[in-house]
Formats: sequence, C-alpha cells, structure tokens
Amino acid sequence: MKAALSVEELCVFYGDTQALWDVSFSVQSGQLVALLGANGAGKTTTLKAICGLLTPAEGRIIYEGRTISELPVHDTANLGITLVPEGRQLFPKMNVEENLIVGSYLGRAKENRQRNLERVYALFPRLAERRNQAAETLSGGEQQMVAIGRGLMQSPRLIMFDEPSLGLAPILVQEMFGVIQELHSQGLTIFLVEQNVNQTLKIADYCYVIENGRIVQEGTGREMEENPRVREAYLGF
Repeated sequence: MKAALSVEELCVFYGDTQALWDVSFSVQSGQLVALLGANGAGKTTTLKAICGLLTPAEGRIIYEGRTISELPVHDTANLGITLVPEGRQLFPKMNVEENLIVGSYLGRAKENRQRNLERVYALFPRLAERRNQAAETLSGGEQQMVAIGRGLMQSPRLIMFDEPSLGLAPILVQEMFGVIQELHSQGLTIFLVEQNVNQTLKIADYCYVIENGRIVQEGTGREMEENPRVREAYLGF
C-alpha cells in the first residue's frame, strides 16, 4: 500500500514550549489510522501541523510524495487534506446549507460543489431536512454532522477528525462512528484523533499512541486491544 501521509521526526513548539518530540508515523492510502492519547498529549498539535496551522521547527510532513511542512493552510486544503475540528466551529447564525458551502470555495472543491452537496445530504438526510435551519438551533449530533459535511464539501482525499464524538450522547457516538466507517468503506483515507479508545480500536486499521508529545506505542487495532499497557491506561482493565 502507498503512503498517503508520512510524518518524519516532527518537532513543534508553542513559543519556547516544545509540544512534539520527533513524532513519526504514516497513513497508507485508504487506511483508517488513529492517534490515541490523553488530553495534552499532542494529538491536536499534530493535526494542526499537518494541515498548516502550525509550522514545525524540525521534521517533515509528506503528502502524496510532496513535502508540505511549510505550506499555508489554504494550499494544504487545496491538495485534498481536510480537518474536521474539535468543537465543530460552525457559524451559528448561518443555516445548514450556508455552513456546508463554506467548505467549497477552494478551486478543486468549488468545481464539485453541487455533487458534494448531494453526497452530504445522502449521507446525512437530517441535514437535507434542516438545510434552511440556523446551525445554533441544531442538536449536538446534528452540528457534528454539519462539521463533517463541511469537510466533505472540500473534496478531501485525506480527512482528519479531531474528537468527533466529544460531547455526544452514547447513541449519537455510535452513529458518528458508523459514519466514519461508512466513509472508510468508500475508500477515503482517514486519520482519527479520538478519546473514545474502545470504539476507535474496533474500527481502526492501525493505531499510534502519543504520550507527552512522543509516540510510545503502535500496532493494529487488535494488537492495541491486547496490549497490557494500552488496556490499563485507556480501556480501564
């Protein structure tokens, strides 16, 4: 399998404070790869570096054979990398369809706007029903659907999720993981950051564990489920 994304010895700072130390991992084309870790471990920092929100001090980020470590966010997005951020970050006064269309203004996405909109509404029929409803009036689960839909409007080849189940009721968590599995089955390459380790290990092809800004474990979902250190730290047994 060909690597869609390779991260090599990545070091990232916030001012004088180092957040990542020599982080290295890869995501193969068509894979669902998870990055697991506690709050403050460096998961979101890793995502921000990949999509261009943070510039690494050292190391390289390679996407489809091209080094993108210093590209600005809009250029990274136009290559087909999409981040569905933690907390959804919708425009509350805008309606559902307006929030979705925000994700389709770059060149490659704009050309496919109508097709992608139909794809989003097929994936999330509730959004089609609420297309004229203000985002702030939606439930938490519906808002997360809009956030994912906005990401899909960018015509991604690699989609990254930052804590997609955060704050959702248990039944909606199951639904959200089902959506991610569906996108995976369609061939989309997925990089998932998620604190619901139990559910993540059931769907991930491969996993990395990050602690204090360093990768400390890696393996398939099944290997991580059977790893005593992972079981004790993240699964509670």
